[in-house]
Amino acid sequence: MSSSQEEASCCGGGPGYATPLDAMNHGPREKLVYVPCITPTSRKTECADYLATIDVDPNSPTYAKVIHRLYMPNKGDELHHSGWNACSSCFGDPSKSRNRLILPCINGDRVYVVDVGTNEREPRLFTSVEPWQLHNKANLGAPHTTHCLGSGEVLISCMGDENEEGKGGFVLLDGQSFIVKGTWEKKPLEFGYDYWYQPYHNVLISTEWGAPKAFRSGFNPQHVADGLYGNHLNVMDWTTHELIKRIDLGPDGKLPLEIRFLHDPTATEGYVGCALSSTVFRFFRAPNGQWEAEKVISIPPKKVTGWAMDTMPGLITDILISLDDRYLYFSNWLHGDIRQYDITDRRNPKLVGQVFLGGSVCKGGSVKVTSDPELKSQPDPVYVKGQRLRGGPQMIQLSLDGKRLYVTTSLFAKWDDQFYPELAKEGCQMYILDVNNVTGGLSLNPNFLVDFGKEPQGPMLAHEVRYPGGDCSSDIWLAHTGVKNKM
Repeated sequence: MSSSQEEASCCGGGPGYATPLDAMNHGPREKLVYVPCITPTSRKTECADYLATIDVDPNSPTYAKVIHRLYMPNKGDELHHSGWNACSSCFGDPSKSRNRLILPCINGDRVYVVDVGTNEREPRLFTSVEPWQLHNKANLGAPHTTHCLGSGEVLISCMGDENEEGKGGFVLLDGQSFIVKGTWEKKPLEFGYDYWYQPYHNVLISTEWGAPKAFRSGFNPQHVADGLYGNHLNVMDWTTHELIKRIDLGPDGKLPLEIRFLHDPTATEGYVGCALSSTVFRFFRAPNGQWEAEKVISIPPKKVTGWAMDTMPGLITDILISLDDRYLYFSNWLHGDIRQYDITDRRNPKLVGQVFLGGSVCKGGSVKVTSDPELKSQPDPVYVKGQRLRGGPQMIQLSLDGKRLYVTTSLFAKWDDQFYPELAKEGCQMYILDVNNVTGGLSLNPNFLVDFGKEPQGPMLAHEVRYPGGDCSSDIWLAHTGVKNKM
């Protein structure tokens, strides 16, 4: 067992932490992070994607450096999100170990399983689930979100079939052999994307991006009008695996992407970010037992010239909740800012932190803002260690103690080409925001920058950040059946 895994297992004998607050108060400071690096579309037939291991220990001589690269054996896969074979849902089970990182490939319909237990600083490929296995055994493709289950199995959401048609579903893998056991759901959903589950409330709730044939070709507004993108939450019965309700988020809920329950496993609510509408909805279980949703945050669009359309949405692309369930964070990929909200009043989030980090509306660019209900002037370009930040903030990951927010800038290679073509030419970057988690506030750390434009095989796109010992978007906590339910 690695040092990070030993620290993260605390006293339960299994992976993770007993409670979210245990992780927050007693978890070690992160020293390494894993980041998928994706080859830009112009070079996808030439170079393979890889998993980068990055040193984030400020006392290390290789701080802010890529110290290892695990190249995948196939090209054109598009690594995207990642998850674990075991997490805090298996806490207390000494037979389980967080030693395999699961890497679904959003374009390749493949899933890589990476051994991070033997040497966490130098991960190596353990096995893979090949496209034919997903297609033949589950009739699914475009795998996205991975969560481990308390049973030791691995559940991966999918967004389509082998013909790139929209289809939401979940492939179930054996947690030791990673053989495809079949599908989890009784009947397929219209669309898929992210999901969160909570057995204590007998529920799994999933979100909807769109049909692979639409998003893989780049963003086309006509595809939204044609019904190729989603705007529903899918409420599933955890026990029967049946769809019990589709919550229509309406025109204010287009492209609901990342979904997060509160970490308290007895809580009956959470939040979802809707990218195209640039809104955040709170979902909750009503007193009558039905799951509902209400809009609680709305980012107004900016009127612009020199852009693809005359109005620019914020495009909320990632969202997460601190382990104490106090703060909500999200990124506006196009507007270029990250926001921090105090959510102690669950229905009325309060903005307490905001910082601009590039984006499409910086001064000096081709885009001119003609009307902005929030800002009096366009934000200035931002520099770290002498380099201008490229693109906009996209994926975010919070440290266990809630004091550091890691940021990367790639959304999806084809969409990067459209909205930030400089990323393919100059590469993505990763940086850190220092977080005031007492009264609120965000500030850019001037001492940390990873430039993926200087990688050995050329500029690369960087996506989701993972810690070896788990984090606030990978781990799900399970409630003891004796705990009184919170409504």
